[in-house]
This record gives sequence, structure tokens and C-alpha cells, in this order.
Amino acid sequence: MKLKFIFFFLLLLTAGKTLFAQQDFPFADEIRKFKTADSLSFPKPGGNLFIGSSSIRLWDDLEQRFADKRVLKRGVGGSTLDQWVKYYTDYILFPYKPDRIFVYAGENDINFDRTPQQVYQDFVTLYNMIQQKLPGAKTYWLSIKKSPSRAKHYADVDSTNALIKTFVNHHKGLTYVDVNTPLYDPKTSLPDSSLFKADYLHLKKEGYDRWQKALKKYVK
Repeated sequence: MKLKFIFFFLLLLTAGKTLFAQQDFPFADEIRKFKTADSLSFPKPGGNLFIGSSSIRLWDDLEQRFADKRVLKRGVGGSTLDQWVKYYTDYILFPYKPDRIFVYAGENDINFDRTPQQVYQDFVTLYNMIQQKLPGAKTYWLSIKKSPSRAKHYADVDSTNALIKTFVNHHKGLTYVDVNTPLYDPKTSLPDSSLFKADYLHLKKEGYDRWQKALKKYVK
């Protein structure tokens, strides 16, 4: 039985490596690490799944902040919402069968000059995929934040968030969570740069404190 398990584990790793290579799979090494961890101890169904880009991946104490809840973090650094739709859902979303899915993505898409309409359409596609595969799950859209280093994209961030918020308000199983304006300096109504790391893109602990407060009532 032990030999059979080892053989299956090696076969899984080999198949995954080949598949990622064949598809020119973005951030394949990160996905491979997640699948290796899953093969050793697969997460129980249900609970709260956080997916998205580096703002999720770099939230180092996310699980500890919600220690009394069941939280699984699957952030892929640098990823786009477009890539989540095309590549990742079958590997690090659907297999976990979560009750609640928290999505932070789209900021990189806008930085790569995808339009608000394109990001919006990708979100609609992701929502429809979740509805089909996990009809009982609830999806929470974490609004795209305005990072000081990407100030030239602020108008597109506002447009994208507005499009998605309107969609969320008219569809079941969806909640819009504002994690953007909690990062504002009340004196200027602009992002508070002191909440960001030196790159003015990723959040410090104090920034994640604001996010935790915004998310607290939804993580169950």
C-alpha cells in the first residue's frame, strides 16, 4: 500500500510537470508547490478560500488573523484575473470545494493595459464557472485597490470596480467587499502611502489590518 502511494505521488508530479510545460503554464512552479502540498495533506472541503495575485500571496499571516476559522490561501504572485480563468481554477480552486471564495485579482491586468471591460468580462466568466462547478459556494469580490505606484491607472480601477459592483448587486451568491477605500487617507481621499511597502504596491501589516477589518464579517 505504501509503495502504491509513492508511485501515485510520483506519477502525479510527473503528469503535472508535463502538463504545465505543454501549456506554457504561467507561474507553473507556484502551482506545482501547491499541488505537492495537497498530495501530502489535502485540505478538507468547505471553509474559506482566498485566491488571487500577490496581495493574497504576500499576506503572510492571513490564516493566523482568522485562526478560529478554516482558511486556505492560494495566491499566485503576479497573476492576472485572465490567468485565473484560463489556467488555475481546475488546480487550486475547484478541487477544494470551498463554501466561500474570496477573489483579489485584476490589478495586474489593468497594469498590463487590459481594459475595465475586459477585466469585468473575466470576472463574469469566473463567476459563471464557479456557479457551474460549485453552485452552493459564495463568491466575494475584493475590490481592486489603488496602489500609489500605479496612480496612472486610478481611473481604470474605479471603472472596473464600478462595473463589477453593478454585476454583483444583480446576481446571487456574490458579495462586493470594499478593500480599496479603507486604505485611503481621510485628509486627502487618496491611498495612504504609509500603509504600503517601499514598492508602493504591496501592503504592510497596517494595510492588512484594514483589510482584516473589512473582511471580518464575511469569513465564517
